[in-house]
Amino acid sequence: MSDHPRNTGPMLVSPRCGAKTRSGDACRSPAVHGRKRCRMHGGAPGSGAPKANQNARTHGLFTWEAVAERRQIRALLSEARKLLEEMK
Repeated sequence: MSDHPRNTGPMLVSPRCGAKTRSGDACRSPAVHGRKRCRMHGGAPGSGAPKANQNARTHGLFTWEAVAERRQIRALLSEARKLLEEMK
């Protein structure tokens, strides 16, 4: 072992990560400088989606037209089921 004293003061007083772990406790790792999360919980450079992400939902499943069409189809199916129940 070395007799050299370790300078752990800055590490101990640095702000902690605000994320919750799987066990439900707070993460005890230090937050990345200028951020609220540690490197493991999203504080690393390049983590997360880019601003104005153009790649998000390009399939059109959640456009207002598609949602409205699904609502109309659901309503038609509901009316058809009611009509079939009345015919029995």
